[in-house]
Amino acid sequence: MVPLVIFAFFTYGSAIATRAYMEEASAQAGTALRLAVSALSGHLNRYEALPALIADHDDIKELVSTPDDRALRETANLYLKAINGLLKSSDIYVVKPDGETIAASNYDGPGSFVGQNFNYRPYFQEAIEGRQARFYALGTTSLKRGYYFSAPIRVEADIRGVIVFKVDIDMIESSWSGGEYKIFVSDPEGIIFMSGSPEWLYGAILPLTADRIARTEASRRYANARLTALPVTRHRFEQHELMTLASDRGASEYLVLSHYMPAEDWTVNVLMETSSIRAQARTALVAVFLILCIAALAVAVLRQRRARLAERMQLQAEARGELERRVEERTADLARVNSRIEEEISERRLTEQQLRQTQADLIQAGKLAGLGQMSAALSHEFNQPLAAAKTYTDSAAVLIDRGRMEEARDNIRRIGGLIDRMASISRHLRNFARKPNEKLGPVPLDEAIRDTLEIVAWRLKAADAELRLDLGIRPPVVRAGSVRLQQVLVNVISNAADAVEGLDDRRIEVSAFEEAGKVVLKVRDHGPGVPAAIAERIFDPFFTTKGVGKGLGLGLSISYNIVKDFGGSLAAANHPEGGAVFRIELQSAAGLMPEAAE
Repeated sequence: MVPLVIFAFFTYGSAIATRAYMEEASAQAGTALRLAVSALSGHLNRYEALPALIADHDDIKELVSTPDDRALRETANLYLKAINGLLKSSDIYVVKPDGETIAASNYDGPGSFVGQNFNYRPYFQEAIEGRQARFYALGTTSLKRGYYFSAPIRVEADIRGVIVFKVDIDMIESSWSGGEYKIFVSDPEGIIFMSGSPEWLYGAILPLTADRIARTEASRRYANARLTALPVTRHRFEQHELMTLASDRGASEYLVLSHYMPAEDWTVNVLMETSSIRAQARTALVAVFLILCIAALAVAVLRQRRARLAERMQLQAEARGELERRVEERTADLARVNSRIEEEISERRLTEQQLRQTQADLIQAGKLAGLGQMSAALSHEFNQPLAAAKTYTDSAAVLIDRGRMEEARDNIRRIGGLIDRMASISRHLRNFARKPNEKLGPVPLDEAIRDTLEIVAWRLKAADAELRLDLGIRPPVVRAGSVRLQQVLVNVISNAADAVEGLDDRRIEVSAFEEAGKVVLKVRDHGPGVPAAIAERIFDPFFTTKGVGKGLGLGLSISYNIVKDFGGSLAAANHPEGGAVFRIELQSAAGLMPEAAE
């Protein structure tokens, strides 16, 4: 009977306690949701009336009436740039009825909207029909997320164009990072486009059906961003909506509160982990159970004392002994309970230590995986010199058989040079984390490039790239280390070959000249150039734009540090006529006596 009562107490008590704490957590999450919705609405409503006001400006009306007038375009560009800076918005631009942008606040920037066509955007389609519109998307030109307001530009009764006002929402999103709540905003297709957790961006909490993908691609809402379906399982606890999300660290259950914003056509969601809620419910239930046990024990003792009171006159001595014995039993029971509690606490502490050790092991495993990838990349660097050495060996054997000893000795010297180069590459990889101790000295640039081409010739041939050299009448001499300079040139020229592979124009131009006591070496390709979004990160370790398994993202980072060790600089920029330009500045060593550089 007693076990059944205890089972019923914990079964129903757990449900009641969980319900109570779930209600409290839902109320707290509801407050956070209201604050998030209010912040978003307030931020966007500040800009809602601005497109119509700008569309009514005389300069804008004149521009859409005569869109080919260069003076009007220049005036409109300056006006939009000034307004954009004043309002701290992202971008403002004017679009003709055919969708072509003729003026923009970023007209003088690298990602200018001028000349771009946005007739596929819903905000343009609605505005050109005479309605004010709203739209949220990832910019196809700037690759920045934003919220778009648009309004028609009317000249008398005609609609001559559209004014578009883009608002940056990153400031609101950044305030959601950290804290006990996870906040994100999803579109009608269930795709997350704002989140305090960056790993959830462009993830779908609804199945990515063909219809949803087609509607998203039609408006190019997320440009070329990769959409993924998050491993979400939905269920309910009474009237509360719950969601379980699987990840590499395991599955987490969340309490979900959502609010649909009809004007923006998106849904704001606030998630709160239920693990703490359920833990509080269990703790409260155990506490109540212990209180009831103590109360029941107290009642039993009281009843026993009252029963013994009637017999005190006759059995006083016996009653006193019996009472002492029972008190000792109860004390022993409490001592055993305390002992079990201490054992549970010790077990939990041990479990926590094991979890921390497991986390440390996972971090170490990640480091070892990274070292494994670096070893794979290093083996690729060794394969070419080994193949060349094999070719020289076979050739030397033939030359010896034919009695051409001088040519055979030259092949053997080349094999020795390849072996020295492989040893130097491995030594530089080992010493990358610390500043090398080898002396620097004069290195003829033509010799360094000649040795470099022996290594990258296979890559240039694979990419069908044409390398053009212009080192001047007298090739410069730089202060550097020969092997490490070759490593820099191998990385930069290989990246240029990757950039032009598969294109119509596969030229790679290498030029050098002296300027103000320095030697400037430029490597230009005719590829797509360096996107503005990654320009600041291109020299970061492990950052790569190549596919999985095609690069570790260490080549440019290592090259940057090598050139810095030489006392020079390495920078990347886009050429005005297209393609990327890597500029290497080194100290000139003209007139110095050669000394050991490596």
